[in-house]
Amino acid sequence: MYTGSRRFSTSVGYRGFTLIELVIIIVILGIIATVAIPRFSDIINSSKINATKQEMDALKKAMVGNPAVVAGGEYIDRGFEGDIGFLPSRLVDLVVKPDSVSAYNRLTRLGWNGPYIDSSGGDYALDAWGNNYIYQPGNRRLVSTGGGADSITVSL
Repeated sequence: MYTGSRRFSTSVGYRGFTLIELVIIIVILGIIATVAIPRFSDIINSSKINATKQEMDALKKAMVGNPAVVAGGEYIDRGFEGDIGFLPSRLVDLVVKPDSVSAYNRLTRLGWNGPYIDSSGGDYALDAWGNNYIYQPGNRRLVSTGGGADSITVSL
C-alpha cells in the first residue's frame, strides 16, 4: 500500500568518508609533505650548483682558453688571455671589446677576437641564484656566493 511519502534509509546506498577517515588522510598527507619538501629543495639546490659550475667553467674557458682544442698541432682556443696577453678587467670585456684593447690581427694573432662567450639573455654574469659573480682578476679567481655558506670558486 502506498502512503504518498517515501523514507530513505541512510545505511543503504549512501557511502562516504567519515570525519575520522578524512582527518587520517590529511595527517598522512602532512607527513608526506614534511618529508618530501626538503628533498625537493635539495634537488633544486644541487641543480643550481651544477648549473653554476658549468657556467663558471664556460667563463673560465672564455678567459684563459681551452688547451684541449688543438687543430694542426696548434692551440686554437686561446681565450681572452691568449689573444690579449692578460685577463679581462671585467666580465663584460668578454662580450664587448674594451677601448684599451686593439682589434684582432690575423697575422700576429693578437687582439680582441670576441665575443668570447654567448651574451644572449645577458645572464652570463649571474649565477643560478641570480647573484652577480665576484670576479677577481688579480687573484685569478671567479666566485659565486649564491649557494649560501658554501661558495663556489674557480681558479683561472
